[in-house]
Amino acid sequence: MKPAPFDYHCADSIEEAVALLARHSADAKIIAGGQSLMPMLNFRVVKPSLLIDIGKLVELDYVRERPDGGLTIGALTRHRTLETSPLVARRFPVIPETMQHVAHLAIRNRGTIGGSLSHADPAAELPMLAKLLNAVIIVQSESGERHIPAQDFFVGALTNALEDNEIVVRIELPGLPAGSGSAFEEFARRAGDFALAAVGAVLVVNAGKVTQARVAMMGVGDTPLRCPGAELALVGQVLSEEVLDRAVEAACAPLEPNRDLHASPEYRKHLASVLCRRVLRTAWARAGASHE
Repeated sequence: MKPAPFDYHCADSIEEAVALLARHSADAKIIAGGQSLMPMLNFRVVKPSLLIDIGKLVELDYVRERPDGGLTIGALTRHRTLETSPLVARRFPVIPETMQHVAHLAIRNRGTIGGSLSHADPAAELPMLAKLLNAVIIVQSESGERHIPAQDFFVGALTNALEDNEIVVRIELPGLPAGSGSAFEEFARRAGDFALAAVGAVLVVNAGKVTQARVAMMGVGDTPLRCPGAELALVGQVLSEEVLDRAVEAACAPLEPNRDLHASPEYRKHLASVLCRRVLRTAWARAGASHE
């Protein structure tokens, strides 16, 4: 199929883009990399009357250091930049580790972080990373900026907290504490396919015990998930097999994955438990290595 007819405008500034959205917000779509939007247009899942192209706004393509050791990332930053940037790898090694699982190289070369977050696919890696890393997503409209914590940004499958007149402009990632170790694993039928399940973790280890824990999952719900029960089970503990058992059980017991052509809920839940155990072991080992 081909898209329904639409008008097209290439914005020269973010101000022009949000002004156009303000006038046509009920029936307009933003396009940047277009890796998710174009298939939806072709299948007529969406039928906007106007496409606003922000692909030329180079001022939204950057990765900058924050004073707290974190990063500010512009919305037009490509997946491939996150995968290959030495700065990103130094500050958040879990990001390039995760990015290599995103689709195929051609898509990573075009896809943008702002587009992926806005698309809010529950089986996409960047939304899960945003939750894992306590990201704040900054959006802009004609009335100014709004800061949305990642925990509040993903409302449902392919549904986000953006108003019709807002555009994602940047993402703030707070720095990780000293003694952090992180890991990510996913399972897909073939390289480049959407994951049937995936888990990411960040553990902060001091004096031989976990002092902070973050565990996130994707592919097992309508949004990417944080696992507060698992995090609580880990804090204050040495990572023994008994602690692992409690943490994995706490992470997976509440899961209610959907059934589809690719996997049953029971199989996705099993995958999540296996991946969670692996990821926690790896994050623990890396946290220890960071001390050395």
